[in-house]
Amino acid sequence: MFTGIITDIGTIAELEDRGDLRARIRCGYEPGGIAIGASIACDGICLTVVDRGSAGGGAWFDVDVSAETVARTNIRSGRTAWAAGRRINLERALRLGDELGGHIVSGHVDGRAEVVAARREGDSTRMTFRAPEALARFVAPKGSVALNGTSLTVNEVEGRDFGVNLIPHTLTCTTWGEIRAGDEVNLEIDTLARYVARLAEHMAAA
Repeated sequence: MFTGIITDIGTIAELEDRGDLRARIRCGYEPGGIAIGASIACDGICLTVVDRGSAGGGAWFDVDVSAETVARTNIRSGRTAWAAGRRINLERALRLGDELGGHIVSGHVDGRAEVVAARREGDSTRMTFRAPEALARFVAPKGSVALNGTSLTVNEVEGRDFGVNLIPHTLTCTTWGEIRAGDEVNLEIDTLARYVARLAEHMAAA
């Protein structure tokens, strides 16, 4: 489990197709604190560390990405596709006793949302996204979503489109300052919204 609070910005160092996609990611975490088998959310995708080490004074870790994950996420999507040098949001798995500062995030990406528009509002940035048809009904005003692993509050919803506000701190401490209209981002809907919708369906069918 994760909280959607980004703790580091990693950089894609290497990519290798070997059936699954093997990615090496440089990060600012302590090399000795990264365990084989640990879960790290990479742009919102829960991936398992299969190797780790240090080089040049910094840490790196390797992950394997399945074809299903590649198909569901933005890893091969246009300008946001993973490539050497691309920066991604990182979050380590929640530990017992950690502060839950965002919302419960599983790291299981549901689909891709398109950035429809981005504009400045004071020091913040207002972004509008378009959710896939099958996921739009799970997005509600004042509800939570995880976008590229970041826990964000939905401001308004109109059809498939919804808006969020990114404060300066979020823009500085994540890769959101690099995202532009037309990009696709990883979308994970709120787990609570999913169960509420399923309960409503069962009640309506009863």
